[in-house]
Amino acid sequence: MNRSRSARLRPAIALALWTLLSACTHPSAPLTHDAYIWQRQWTPSLRESVASSADLVRDWRVLVAQADNDGSFHVFTPDRAALAATGRPVVFVVRIDGRLSRFDEASLVSRVVTLVRETTATAAGVEIDYDCPTARLPAYASFLRHLKGELGGVPLSITALPTWIGSPELDTVLAVPDESVLQVHAVQAPQAGLFDPDVAMGWIDDFARHTHKPFRVALPTYGSRVSWNADGTLLAVESEQGARAAGAIASELYASPVAVRGVVDRLARARPAGLVGVTWFRLPTPEDTRAWSLATWRGVVTGKLDAPALRATLRPGTGDAAADVLIDNPGGIDAVAPVAVRLPHGCDVADGVDGYVVRRTDDGLELVSRQARPLPAHVQRPIGWARCPAGSPVTLSIRAEGAPLS
Repeated sequence: MNRSRSARLRPAIALALWTLLSACTHPSAPLTHDAYIWQRQWTPSLRESVASSADLVRDWRVLVAQADNDGSFHVFTPDRAALAATGRPVVFVVRIDGRLSRFDEASLVSRVVTLVRETTATAAGVEIDYDCPTARLPAYASFLRHLKGELGGVPLSITALPTWIGSPELDTVLAVPDESVLQVHAVQAPQAGLFDPDVAMGWIDDFARHTHKPFRVALPTYGSRVSWNADGTLLAVESEQGARAAGAIASELYASPVAVRGVVDRLARARPAGLVGVTWFRLPTPEDTRAWSLATWRGVVTGKLDAPALRATLRPGTGDAAADVLIDNPGGIDAVAPVAVRLPHGCDVADGVDGYVVRRTDDGLELVSRQARPLPAHVQRPIGWARCPAGSPVTLSIRAEGAPLS
């Protein structure tokens, strides 16, 4: 077979393999797991995360380009050698900003096709990640039909939003790509939180009734910090970096590993028609301070969760110094910080740090979470201080998320 003919056949072979793999929807077949690599810079820690996670992953979905809201187009260069060494297929993701002021169909198709043609030898498919406004779905369907016609058989995937489910245009959009990925995290107003398992399950069931092709569900591996202006308007949502807006009112949103694993278990027990797997956003690395630890993500994917039993203790100070209030996560996975920690009777003065504030109740003082960060596995940290009588109990009562004070 000559080289040019081989190159022409690669997309057709990739499409056939993708279709074959995606068609494995028998209830006894386990859900497969893909992972998004969203980092623009390939650091040593990212390469290590990729290498050590290949045993969990069916496909990598790698961000390779982005169209900004002003129409500018940026191309990113993944480490193809690191990806190839894992032996896993790579789907190249092109992100289109949902606030794009002018959607130039011809220009975008040309840019994506050029990018794919330059990487056909390594791309198992292309995915368009576009938070399309619902009113523009007809134009988006036109774009996808145009793009698919130009891809020459390279498999096409798209991300999809729950907000599209009520649109009569949804079926038209989903008829074009070979596969879709339903995002069920960070799609509501920040006041509603980052991820709600029951709401997510409802969206998944509704979505399954609209698509007649294989689909996946994008689940979160991260947290966000939401900042508000003094008048209550949204200032910033920080999900991929730790920058903080000075003087802002903020709260921490977090996707609990236990809650997310619960959704995976529910999907495995009662799988909607067409659902073939989970796509994780995003692959954790040690540098990503807002993502779960890699060990936690592995535990969620494999279902081997060492569920943490958080502890709170009072560490007496020396002399007249106040005691430190500490929280400790001895478990093997990251945990949501306690909602509240009750101080012993007789503690008359206290204050919180690192996202905690003091509150006086009828029973005494407690430290209450306002914007507390998640507590990584095997980590202890102070959340405040207190002046308490000598002989006060060292072990304190805590209230975890959704639980009564113990």
